[in-house]
Amino acid sequence: MLQRTLIKDAINKINENILLKGWVDVRRDHGKLIFLDLRDRSGVIQMVITPEANQAYKIAETVRPEWVIEAAGLVSERPEKMKNPDLKTGGIEIKAAELKILSSAETTPIDVSGKGDEISEEARLKYRYLDLRRPRLQKNLRNRHKVAKFIRDFLTERDFLEIETPILTKSTPEGARDYVAPSRLHPGKFYALPQSPQQYKQLLMVSGFERYFQIARCFRDEDTRGDRQPEFTQVDIEMSFMSQEDILNLIEEMFCKMIAELYSDKKITRTPWPRLDYEETMEKYGSDRPDLRKNKNDSDELAFVWIINFPLFEKEKKDGRWAPGHHMFTAPKNEDLPKLKTAPGQVRSYQHDLVLNGCEIGGGSIRIHDSEVQKKIFDLIGFSKKDAAYFEHILTAFKYGAPPHGGIAPGLDRLLMILENEPNIREVIAFPKTGDGRDLMMDAPSEISKEQLVELHLKFVKNKKKR
Repeated sequence: MLQRTLIKDAINKINENILLKGWVDVRRDHGKLIFLDLRDRSGVIQMVITPEANQAYKIAETVRPEWVIEAAGLVSERPEKMKNPDLKTGGIEIKAAELKILSSAETTPIDVSGKGDEISEEARLKYRYLDLRRPRLQKNLRNRHKVAKFIRDFLTERDFLEIETPILTKSTPEGARDYVAPSRLHPGKFYALPQSPQQYKQLLMVSGFERYFQIARCFRDEDTRGDRQPEFTQVDIEMSFMSQEDILNLIEEMFCKMIAELYSDKKITRTPWPRLDYEETMEKYGSDRPDLRKNKNDSDELAFVWIINFPLFEKEKKDGRWAPGHHMFTAPKNEDLPKLKTAPGQVRSYQHDLVLNGCEIGGGSIRIHDSEVQKKIFDLIGFSKKDAAYFEHILTAFKYGAPPHGGIAPGLDRLLMILENEPNIREVIAFPKTGDGRDLMMDAPSEISKEQLVELHLKFVKNKKKR
């Protein structure tokens, strides 16, 4: 009995009978000959069915695009003039002797053969399981897997541990709005989905793991745009006993090696990557996300740059209060510590942002590991005792021997968007949301039943105030 052969392996089986399974990509009638292009996860191959094949020919007459079939036949080399150099299997074809329909298909509501640019986003996302069949998205998600695997292997070889942190956590005042989930067992109380694993990874440093990473899901209830989604993925990294320069060098080495191995057609503009002072960058470029490509029309050019020496604080426009320039756990530069009391606006931080082709793809910092300094930061940003209580766990942890530590969290979606030359991150995410945060395929968010509301001790109140 024949075992299934993947289409990509058929080129090694000329003059052998093989069994293929997949989707009908294209069907063509040429006189009495029927040609089927068959597609599986590995590629596409041409099959030819002649009237002599009898039952197979009768089945082929009924088959339509996107039907799922299996086919057995002889692998033959095509005549020289009939070879297709644009197809990996273009030098061979299958002379099908047997066909079997595994699943028929209605005409698809969207065309899945092209790039999909001409199809509305709403249609593509409503039928995302069909949209994902197109070769471009198949390539994007395969490459996403390769990038994630490379990162895992690279960090594991350097003694990092991949540690999962909770998805159900505590709502804290950190900037963006939290997504919250009500607790059935604790009426009136709520979990929050993490905006990032920030506090957990710092607590892991207190726990003595020293080198942590996680390809982490993060959630922020904020307005979406082309490079932002309600849920996204970041390569979360934290290290103890490391300087800022150590962190920057690690990321530079990891990405340079990854690009050389997986995206060899891309060229990095300059190595080592430039390190630019924040104030000088703003003066020169008018932005802290400068595009340093030599040719900005060249999509295969990658211009990485580090931005450092950010202000620790920025003024709130509404009330003039100090707010964290990065986040409230970012450490002030050692030489600027005295200015916390006298001139907070002049304090620089150990923040570092990674910019690629004018897009911020990651940020991090050396963290505060002294509870007294952390309390001082809370005071300066106007935290009340109630606000500070949200972080009591981390202040308490710092009392028990917290090592100096720091990290970074490159955004996996944004990085892949640039590497794959895509216009937005939705093209490198399997099941993204629309611009207004909806999942059209699953019809989410959606209402829940009255019984669920009662069980969760919730009451829906319509807000009459216009937004």
